[in-house]
Amino acid sequence: MTGTGHPSTLAPAEEQARARVQTTAIVVAATFIVVGILGFVPGITSHYRGTGGMGFSGLNSHAELFGVFRVSVFHNGVHLLFGFVGAICSFTPKWARLYLIVGGAAYLVLFVYGFVIDRDTDANFVPVNTADNWLHLALGVGMVVLGVVVGRERRRVV
Repeated sequence: MTGTGHPSTLAPAEEQARARVQTTAIVVAATFIVVGILGFVPGITSHYRGTGGMGFSGLNSHAELFGVFRVSVFHNGVHLLFGFVGAICSFTPKWARLYLIVGGAAYLVLFVYGFVIDRDTDANFVPVNTADNWLHLALGVGMVVLGVVVGRERRRVV
């Protein structure tokens, strides 16, 4: 049965594939929401208060999530927004897959951006550091791979 109360015309394997991509998208989205919240928690985020603490964006923020990843109010807000968008997209397989692939591509662009900018200028508005850049690469590749691979209908070789 589908959510509309009508019998499904999909084969069980195809329904499982659809559910897998939706589950994957909601797990990724939930992770972004948790990270966005943790970025505002003193103790988990170092240099949260005081001189050189968390600023709205870029050079005004010296806070680091887990003492490693540079964050700001803007950066944490983007994580929260990205998570909520993913949660909404997880309602359908098509949008879940699109969220993973397009979101992954956006992180790959952010990875390149983080390496080409001068981090000591206003161009570093996110803000990013070397650890962020490598994490953005891993997230970008991981999300694109998940979007392409998860949920594909498995074909039997006879």
